[in-house]
Amino acid sequence: MNSSAIASVTPRAGGRLLLWAVTSALAGFLFGFDTVVISGAEQTIQKLWNLGDAAHGLAMGAALYGTVIGAIAGAWPTDRWGRKPTLLAIAVLYVISALGCAFAGNVWIFSLSRFLGGLGIGVSTVAAPLYISEIAPASHRGRLAAMFQFNIVFGIVIAFVSNALLGGIGENAWRWMLGVAVFPSLIYLVACVFLPESPRWLLMQRGDRASALMMLKRIRIAADEETLVAEIDEILNAEAGEKEARGFWSARLRKPILLAFAIAFFNQLSGINAVLYFAPRIFEMTGLGEQAALLQSVGIGVTNLLFTFVGLWLIDRLGRRTLMLIGSIGYIVSLGLCAWAFFSGNFGIVPACIFGFIASHAVGQGTVIWVFISEIFPDRHRASGQALGSATHWIFAALLTSFFPIMVGAFAPGWIFTLFCGMMVLQLLWVILLMPETKGISLEALSRRLSDEA
Repeated sequence: MNSSAIASVTPRAGGRLLLWAVTSALAGFLFGFDTVVISGAEQTIQKLWNLGDAAHGLAMGAALYGTVIGAIAGAWPTDRWGRKPTLLAIAVLYVISALGCAFAGNVWIFSLSRFLGGLGIGVSTVAAPLYISEIAPASHRGRLAAMFQFNIVFGIVIAFVSNALLGGIGENAWRWMLGVAVFPSLIYLVACVFLPESPRWLLMQRGDRASALMMLKRIRIAADEETLVAEIDEILNAEAGEKEARGFWSARLRKPILLAFAIAFFNQLSGINAVLYFAPRIFEMTGLGEQAALLQSVGIGVTNLLFTFVGLWLIDRLGRRTLMLIGSIGYIVSLGLCAWAFFSGNFGIVPACIFGFIASHAVGQGTVIWVFISEIFPDRHRASGQALGSATHWIFAALLTSFFPIMVGAFAPGWIFTLFCGMMVLQLLWVILLMPETKGISLEALSRRLSDEA
């Protein structure tokens, strides 16, 4: 029986799925909020504890180190404990991190708190998109899983607004900026209690058919018993083939492994983190000066949010591959024009090019990456595959963020944008030649299509 038909969605069932997807995706909101909120506090923290440049850099980078470790290790709790308990653990880490930062009496407690928050972020990029993909029907999987990315961007915008509102309340404003995250973290913690466990996890990791069927009834409330049993059988049939295969690092999984690595690699080699983190420096190169902060916090943030919403609306209509094609072309045009502007001195077009670059990312890579990685691996290896893609993303994010200031000092800006543009030409070729379309296809059918025979 076709899984798309099995997973048909009634208004009532769709409402439940949307609620559970939004709940899981709140991890993305806290991810985005935590990543950016530090920008309003970092100078005060350096002065408060009289930190040198090296100590300040380590304190500010603590969350990023936690993120990399969380992404690498995120498959273990997601498979061992289950999807729901892992999401609950992420919420606990966010609560501890927010309280620890708010009440930190020294840089060590502050850094540890930021590290724990980063650990939660890293694990969330494994568990949350994976969970949504496993409970969503094929026809709605893209837009529901893409809620994670939308919430990341929404969290970034709210962090800028929160910092602006709290910035003038006194000498402890920085504590409020960081501590206010405890409120959405607690909401997320409570909401996760009411999530159903993934039926696929119950089948794959526990072999508990009865509990899996019970959870599937909660998720597919409009489906009859025969239809639900057929879906369980399809999952188990796919699992039977996987048991005969070797482990994760095998020829059978060569295609999905390479696809996950490639999409995460190109995501960062577009230069997205360099532009987001160093936008004021880029704008100052054009002579805009004091307008840089406004362009970064308002212009870039709003553009990112609006076009992420567009990507979310289009992903199940046009498909993942089509959005990547659109985004790749947008990258090439905007980055190419940026390079030309810096070589020729026509700086007036740089802000428009940067906004075009952000829009291209939001519609393409930003919307697609977490959805695509969560779809392409078989049930038994989905958490490991998600961890591979997430870890690749964060390792290259850390490297790019670390080396971008050095690149700016060593090369003219035009050459840096030319490098990013060239990488996006390679991404376009990869999308055209190698990237499969996953829209509207059941996870089991994708597994059969993408797994090489041993």
